[in-house]
Amino acid sequence: MTRPKVFGIRQIVHHPEKVRQFFDELCKDPPVSKKDLEKRKHEFSKRERIDTILNRDLIAVTQGQKIPESLEKLLQKRAVRTISGVSPIGILTKPYPCPGKCVYCPTEDRMPKSYMSNQPAAARAVRNKFHPYKQVKNRIIALEESGHPVSKLEIIVMGGTWSFLPHNYQSWYIKRCFDAANGIKSKTLAEAQHINETTKKRIIGITLETRPDFITERELIRMRRYGCTRIEIGVQTLDDEVQKLTKRGHTRSHVIRAMKLMKDFGFKVCFHLMPGLPGSTPEKDLVWLREVFENPDFCPDFVKIYPCVVLETAELKTWWKEGKYEPMRDEDLVKLLLQFKAFVPPWTRIMRLMRDIPVSNILDGARFSNLRQILKDQPTKLREIVGESFWKTHKLQTRTWPCQCIRCREIGFLMQPSCNNEPVLKRRDYPASDGLETFLSFETKDEKHLFALLRLRRPSGQKFSQFGSVLHEAALIREVHSYGQEISVGENAGIGQHRGLGKKLINEAERIARDEWGLKKISIIAGIGTREYYRKFGYKLRSTYMTKKLC
Repeated sequence: MTRPKVFGIRQIVHHPEKVRQFFDELCKDPPVSKKDLEKRKHEFSKRERIDTILNRDLIAVTQGQKIPESLEKLLQKRAVRTISGVSPIGILTKPYPCPGKCVYCPTEDRMPKSYMSNQPAAARAVRNKFHPYKQVKNRIIALEESGHPVSKLEIIVMGGTWSFLPHNYQSWYIKRCFDAANGIKSKTLAEAQHINETTKKRIIGITLETRPDFITERELIRMRRYGCTRIEIGVQTLDDEVQKLTKRGHTRSHVIRAMKLMKDFGFKVCFHLMPGLPGSTPEKDLVWLREVFENPDFCPDFVKIYPCVVLETAELKTWWKEGKYEPMRDEDLVKLLLQFKAFVPPWTRIMRLMRDIPVSNILDGARFSNLRQILKDQPTKLREIVGESFWKTHKLQTRTWPCQCIRCREIGFLMQPSCNNEPVLKRRDYPASDGLETFLSFETKDEKHLFALLRLRRPSGQKFSQFGSVLHEAALIREVHSYGQEISVGENAGIGQHRGLGKKLINEAERIARDEWGLKKISIIAGIGTREYYRKFGYKLRSTYMTKKLC
């Protein structure tokens, strides 16, 4: 029998009374492992003479009911999806011409530039005909059926250069994302956003992808009206000669200007970085990768590493076939990343170390599909890959892993946290884009695990034509984030979320802005779904920011 779906938890079709009976048995005597759970499902199904019960059937009967935490974790599929405290939902825009002519980008028909139809997010977009409402709604259903909370949604819009899309399409696209989260269709984007401030499924952040040379004051104002809080820009490299050779179309000066604008607007910024490009070498790559963090003109909050590979539909394939280009392969890439991770600062999050390109699509280049795990958890295999000489030269046997980036220290990845791991307030200051960044965090005393963070900025002082009274001479809170498994709005505290750490960080940020910087107001680039949270602390909505006067 076909299992029908609805917008929400999937309906139980086979023997709902038996599913409830088995669920009650599990609550009384929870299984100790996934293997134990599967064994008991088979035993119950055999005894009751029914089909094997699925986890999602059990999840469906738990709605609105308190269940043992150990059982909840066993029923949840791929807990890592929401282990950072939010439910990320990646969606694609429709295929549209791209302003770039980069030689390494795939150009598959009926796909947005640089994406391939068999990539996971792209394949989902194709099934939903690139419709934003359908993409968001179906991802919500999939997360719910896998046992994940969906009250804090982070929408990540992919598909090439967002800023090059028609503005009416942009507005419609974002509105339909909010409609999907709200469960109702609104007349306007403003109405949909207003509803989302208090609905059950809140969009707490929107990420948009674009190019550094498309960042202008007007473009950032438009992005803020959509509810965007993070921008991902394709930097690729800081070497202008390599950019020219690969027909990227912008220079490092564009990146520097864009960074100053984005940070002074309060955005979080993610760099897409591409080692192994034509005209570069591993040695050159290491130099400019270090500059990304050490030069105050850059200093991104997030990075994604996309090593250059040869793909079937890219112009680079011709260069490769003619012997004019040889990509970086597994061994050289691992050596580069081992050195790279050693100087990534604790206020930066490495979001990706490889792009999710199916190995079958790669004609030549690095093919690792589990690179992060190898770097973090498999020292024996790592040593075999890089060789004994490299291992000893860089003294890797004495290096403590994981690295100090945010992703490697998130408390959610500590499987058995000790009761002694109490949060301690830490502060790190660094200059960036002619302003000052203060990174506040709650961490364990040894700084190995991170509970929560706040990014506070004293802007450069540049003035804007709009948002003047909101941004001028104001401290900016660019991010507040508590880590650990996502907990729905209104539920009890977990290891990182809902235990008051965010409030303490905001109080400290206000103190710094008032007492140390002498500023009289503070503005937060709040996602639509977080506005109610900040109202509890006396913040009011002005333009698209939550603001507060500092006495």
